[in-house]
Amino acid sequence: MENNSNPSRNLNLKAGDWVEVRSREQILATLDENGCLENLPFMPEMFEFCGQRLRVYKRAHKTCDTVNDYKGRRMKDAVHLEGVRCDGQSHGGCEASCLIYWKTAWLRKLEQTDLGSKPRQDAATEKRKGEVRHCTEADALAFVRKRPASDSEPVYVCQATQVPAATEPLPWWEWRQYVEDYTSRNVKLGRMAKSFLYIAYLHGLINLGIGIGPFLRWIYDRFQGLRGGIPFPRHAGKLAAGTRTPATRLDLQPGEWVRVKSLEAIRSTCDASNMNRGMKWDAEMAPYCGGTYQVLKRVTKIINEKTGKMQEMKAPCIILDSVVCQARYSECRLFCPRSIYPYWREIWLERIASRASDAGAAN
Repeated sequence: MENNSNPSRNLNLKAGDWVEVRSREQILATLDENGCLENLPFMPEMFEFCGQRLRVYKRAHKTCDTVNDYKGRRMKDAVHLEGVRCDGQSHGGCEASCLIYWKTAWLRKLEQTDLGSKPRQDAATEKRKGEVRHCTEADALAFVRKRPASDSEPVYVCQATQVPAATEPLPWWEWRQYVEDYTSRNVKLGRMAKSFLYIAYLHGLINLGIGIGPFLRWIYDRFQGLRGGIPFPRHAGKLAAGTRTPATRLDLQPGEWVRVKSLEAIRSTCDASNMNRGMKWDAEMAPYCGGTYQVLKRVTKIINEKTGKMQEMKAPCIILDSVVCQARYSECRLFCPRSIYPYWREIWLERIASRASDAGAAN
């Protein structure tokens, strides 16, 4: 059996591997006085998973910077675990439900022979209990919320706000990241090939600046229509800039079923910048057009990752179950494994009585 008692070693985890989250004592021993390892916070919401056995969702060898420029960032020795998202309880009730990053130092890789046994603590746990630690649970909790002297509104610190500090720049042309996307089992070859073809068509032809972009987008849509594929995902909204965009109120609730409207119908609700009432329609949402999904939650407040302050939604938006950003079309963060939930305006959805037979995303 592989010896995983040393939490500092690289476990070379891949999507689908099983791990056991280490004990509180072991994890605290890896953290600095701010509750961080390599500038990545271990958030209080994560303690409940200590001792649990979970599968790796994807290797988090890279991510996207939602604080600054939405470009790719390289992260070392981290993964995402299946279904493990932040519930925001220690961060003012933030409803973004971000996928949590797990440093491999906080995990123990399980082999097939381990899966039938009971969760255990490593032999080194008792020794670490007697060691001097830089961080306690109270320290980790205190780090998430700061109240500047000149401002009564708290500023929150979470993994999302700390992404720039916990990573380094990763240019899109760094080819080894795509090799790791495949070897880590994050992305299959078929998906990679489709995205590379799209990027080549976009920048090699459509964006050449020779005046045939509209025609090439029409060709793309015709070809995709014939094969039942996704239309060109970066069409601009149909409303003129400065136009007051329409809204509707469905009062959707968790558990209800909806159908995402067609891309053409959604474009008719957005201006030339693809904005609707301050909410941006993103190309990564296009694969879900026409699909049927269940409402996961209504979102009324989230932490603004740029400022760390809580941001109230002027109008609630919707998160759909299993509908996440797949980073298919954004070359600066292609195949980012972060799987952020997109926010949906209710005008982009239509309520249905129950799950339809055509549920799911287009290929």
